[in-house]
Amino acid sequence: MVRNLVTKLEEGFLSVLLVSMTLLVFAEVVARFGFNAGIHWAQEVTLLLAAWFVLFGASYGVKVGAHIGVDVFVKLFPHNTHRMITLIAIGLCLVYCGLFLYGSWIYLSKMKMIGIELEDLPVPKWIPMSILVIGFVLLIIRFLELGWKVVTDQAEGFHFADEAEESMEIAKELQETALRTDDDPSKSNPPKQEDK
Repeated sequence: MVRNLVTKLEEGFLSVLLVSMTLLVFAEVVARFGFNAGIHWAQEVTLLLAAWFVLFGASYGVKVGAHIGVDVFVKLFPHNTHRMITLIAIGLCLVYCGLFLYGSWIYLSKMKMIGIELEDLPVPKWIPMSILVIGFVLLIIRFLELGWKVVTDQAEGFHFADEAEESMEIAKELQETALRTDDDPSKSNPPKQEDK
């Protein structure tokens, strides 16, 4: 139940970010081209919303297996070797995230110390840029969860989105639809109307 609530909150937050970004860009375009006036802070806020969406969404993508990866070669190995390669990959991901987390922390602490504000809004720059730390902490948590699942044999790997398999399923559905249409001529040829 708690897991479902967290998932719903994550999905809701990502939806709010995406809708906010879309509406802000739409309002800016309408203001600029419809009324010959712009929203001077719109571009900066849109970029910040996009950064939040990408960095927050990256951890959610690891959680649900939405990232695209090439693991055809790794799947050829026996189960234990496959697990070991997955754990090595997770370790490398953790090192990568740790380096970026460290760099982000230093960057944000300097931004806070200097007191720089955003270019178009009177907001300290470190506040909206805190997604750097938040995003990489969430990614580390997700990779640790995945690593635990691999160690305890609850998962085999990253569970990447398999576009080839999804494409084959769509092709099969289309084939089945075409075969049903060929078997029932009334579905493929609409009835002819008689001339009066």
